[in-house]
Amino acid sequence: MKIKEGFTLRPLCGEHIVVGEGLSQVNFNKMLSMNDSAAYLWENVQGKEFTLDDLVTLLADRYEVSADQAMDDVKQMIAIWQEHGILE
Repeated sequence: MKIKEGFTLRPLCGEHIVVGEGLSQVNFNKMLSMNDSAAYLWENVQGKEFTLDDLVTLLADRYEVSADQAMDDVKQMIAIWQEHGILE
């Protein structure tokens, strides 16, 4: 997996918001807001190829949660990222 080019994580009023930087990414019907853990994962994998297991390891190590809990959370997050079309 990889985050598509043209998407950037930006701070906005204390939130983490993903924005498209090119006209092809502009969709004013949707805005993707991320919590701190999703933003942490984004920052660690942006511009790189990554796997589900890479994200699970990052999340489990950072927040000291079990691999099973991290896997559940990562699967939910990946589904949202795919729904918004930001993954290759």
